[in-house]
Amino acid sequence: MNRLNNEGYPDPTPYEAFRAMEQEERSAKRAFRPIVYICSPYAGDIEANVERARLYSRFAVDSGYIPLTVHLLYPQFMYDDDPAERELALRFGNILMGKCTEVWVFAAHGISDGMASEIAYARRKGYLLRYFDAECREVQG
Repeated sequence: MNRLNNEGYPDPTPYEAFRAMEQEERSAKRAFRPIVYICSPYAGDIEANVERARLYSRFAVDSGYIPLTVHLLYPQFMYDDDPAERELALRFGNILMGKCTEVWVFAAHGISDGMASEIAYARRKGYLLRYFDAECREVQG
């Protein structure tokens, strides 16, 4: 940034304005972002459900949150079709859910058995549940 205008004269007003905008942008990047647990279907049409989970996670980021979407993580190295591994992954998810400020439920395409388990766990623990439709608009749960 230059403190001088196009004619070479000192012009502190635009300089200070741009400097303030840069500082605000830097501090916004360091701002606190709460962690939210993303609860959406995985089973069934896995390809479509994974794509939707990515969109929901992006929505959380764009809304100022850190998404925790375990069904995008654990199937990378655990076997969802193995009942023991599936149960273990659900337990891991429940443990991580406890680190989140909210649980966001995206149930427009149905509630899977895994989601039902996560929702029941969140209710038992008294976690804040928020429900969203397919367009990521908040709805009554």
